[in-house]
Parts: sequence; C-alpha cells; structure tokens
Amino acid sequence: MKRQSVQVRWEHYTQRPLLVLAVLFAVAYAVPILDTSASKALTRACAIVEWVVWAAFATDYLVRLGLAERRWEFVRRHWLDLFAVLLPLIQPLRLLRLVSTLMLAGRRARMASQVRLTTYVVGSVAGLLMFGSLAVLSVERDAPDGNIKTLGDAVWWSFTTMTTVGYGDHSPTTGLGRLLAVGLMLSGIALLGVVTANIAAWFISRFEMDDRVERRQTEAIHLLTEEVRMLRAEVASLSSSRAPIPNPATEERA
Repeated sequence: MKRQSVQVRWEHYTQRPLLVLAVLFAVAYAVPILDTSASKALTRACAIVEWVVWAAFATDYLVRLGLAERRWEFVRRHWLDLFAVLLPLIQPLRLLRLVSTLMLAGRRARMASQVRLTTYVVGSVAGLLMFGSLAVLSVERDAPDGNIKTLGDAVWWSFTTMTTVGYGDHSPTTGLGRLLAVGLMLSGIALLGVVTANIAAWFISRFEMDDRVERRQTEAIHLLTEEVRMLRAEVASLSSSRAPIPNPATEERA
C-alpha cells in the first residue's frame, strides 16, 4: 500500500514536467521543418532535445514499473506505454519519436483527474492537426511527385483527412505519407466517435436529471395530497367529538 502511494505521488508530481517536456519536443520537432534554412547545429540540437524528451518519458515508465507492487500486471495494463517506449528503438526515425512521444504524453495526460474529456478531445485534435501537418510536410515536401509543399497545404490536407472529407486536391505520394494519412483518418473517426458519445451522454444525463426532478415533484405532490387527506380526517374526527350532547330535560319539554 505504501509503494502504491509512492507510485501515485510520483505520477502526480511528474505530470506537469512531462507535459512541459512534450511541448518542448513539439518545438524541437517543428523548428527544422518550418525553417528549411536552419543550420546543422540547430538541427542537431533539436534532434538531441527530441531524444532527451523521449528518454525522460522512457525513464518515467521504468520508474513507475519499479514502484509498481505487481510489475507483470503493470506491464499488462500499460502495454501501450511499453510499445511507445520501444517504438523509436526499432528504427531511428523522427516520425517514430513523434508517434511515441505523442502516445506517452497522451497516456500521462489521461491520468490526471482534472483533465476533462472535452479538453482532452480538443487538445488531441489540435495536436494531431499540428503534428500531422508537420510530419506530412517533412515527408512530402521533397518528394518528386509530391503536391504538399507548404505548411498551408499540409494543414488543409490534415484537416480534410481527419474529418474524412478528403477533397483530393492534396494527397501524399510517399509510403510514409500514406501511412500518416491512415493514422489521421483512424484518429479522426475515433475522435468523432468520442465527441458524439460525449454529446449523447450529456443529453442522456440532462434527460435523467429532468426525470429525477419530475419524480421528486410528483412525490412531493403525493405527500402533500396525503397530508391534506390526513388533516381532513383529523378535522372531521375533532368536529364529531365536539358535537353537542343532547339534554334529556329539553327533550321531555319538547
């Protein structure tokens, strides 16, 4: 129980620093893509920052694993975290570091009780749009037959892909670009389902609240009706008990 409380405290205290590191990763990932004239030193520094951020998330996973009372159960319940930690080691691609860092940051963000579902969905949409646009721009910009050459084209393509509209005016031509398209389409469908379910749950909760209020009002009316009936019965009994007793002398004279 004590070790579990230590794990909870660790997750609580590392929540915000890891999210700040995720923002730093976003900056380091975006700079070389947006600034095509960036020096080699700046590009190398950004790559180092990306690896350092990923290493911080990997260290966080290992610490939580060490603090877990049942480690195999922790691995089984957090297998997606383990996959995100091992993903960049398969092949040293920036895209894999991007995917793994997004997954780890999202997993840690969902642990915070103060993060509401709506905020999480909005943040997920914004993050997917931003990172999807940057990733497809870095992959497609130098492709011979590519038609996504500017950040505006990339953002437009990401938006139409996530919403599953797909106008077709911009489309990836490389293998990695199409893989990104599949990921964005699946993410867009999943987020749309989450939003729809959230709205439906809100309406259901409102209807249930109205039903509870109506039931309370009905019960109150029944209680008041019962009290009025009891009061009438009591008044009737009091009136009958206070009725004048007939006088025999008066009756004889009559």
